[in-house]
Amino acid sequence: MRSLRRPRRGHRMSEQLLEVSDLHVRFPVRRNLLGRVTVENHAVSGVDLTLYKGETLGLVGESGCGKTTLGRTIVGAQKPTSGSILYDGKDLADLSRREQAASRRRIRLVFQDPFSSLNPRMTLRQIIGDPLVATGEARGSELEERIAEMMRRVGLSPDYMERYPHSFSGGQRQRVNIARALIVGPELVVADEPVSALDVSVRAQILNLLRELQAEFGLTYLFISHDLSVVENIADRVAVMYFGKIVELAGTAELYETPHHPYTEALMSAVPIPDPALRGRGGRILLPDELPDPTSPPPGCAFAGRCRHALTGRCDTGMIPLEGGVRCVRSGELKLQGLTAKTN
Repeated sequence: MRSLRRPRRGHRMSEQLLEVSDLHVRFPVRRNLLGRVTVENHAVSGVDLTLYKGETLGLVGESGCGKTTLGRTIVGAQKPTSGSILYDGKDLADLSRREQAASRRRIRLVFQDPFSSLNPRMTLRQIIGDPLVATGEARGSELEERIAEMMRRVGLSPDYMERYPHSFSGGQRQRVNIARALIVGPELVVADEPVSALDVSVRAQILNLLRELQAEFGLTYLFISHDLSVVENIADRVAVMYFGKIVELAGTAELYETPHHPYTEALMSAVPIPDPALRGRGGRILLPDELPDPTSPPPGCAFAGRCRHALTGRCDTGMIPLEGGVRCVRSGELKLQGLTAKTN
């Protein structure tokens, strides 16, 4: 059985920061004449996840798999239908208003789009300083000093404080987003596709910045992305999400070398190889376009209808638990190809 805690880059995980238990998030699709919900979209279905202090947990999957909904639920932007999110041992749903305000300072979100996530009518001073103003933590000269210091720390000159977002590039705007998230001193940062809208060269700069800030401030990251090559570069562990469930979870190096779920293998087969001499090795696994109906989840493995290894009567019936870090009844039988096999 694989280790679920094996980190990469020598990170040692010991102290638990956040625990997600049997989390469900459903959205109403149809109501009857009495206003009762009759059809629901199952966005997140029974997710169990643990984050440890100081680690980066990558969360990957196709668009629509529920990873953004999970991230928004953790930061409090979306209410769960059922289940619990324990932060430092306390359920976020049971906190008082004062405790909820404190948790919002400790758990922050970095948005995907650096263009639409910034108010074009606000200056950088207002954008970055807004969390401090909202919480009443700083004002006057102290507020300005903290804004200037955070701007310097993310690579922006304090001289830009009175400028508006349209004056900056995508990479600079994402630095503004990061500064706004970190200005109140959080412990956990949920980064939702933070580099997907940026050029390749700028992506590397932002990823390096996130690593530096993590080391300096002792941050914990939940790094959400559909790009496995980016996640490999920054994550200690990786959770693979499909149709609202975690289907595989392991240390980064282990997962990329030896995936145990066919969906993980399919995702890795789509990762481009930089070396032209190695391109095409292993081949791309093309998945059928037919996705399960999110309002009526199928029994058994939701991936069975698209999986080339699925067995009728075995993979499409009953509940399949996450055991040994993988949600697949055939994980012990299959020899799947990882990303490292394509480059060796």
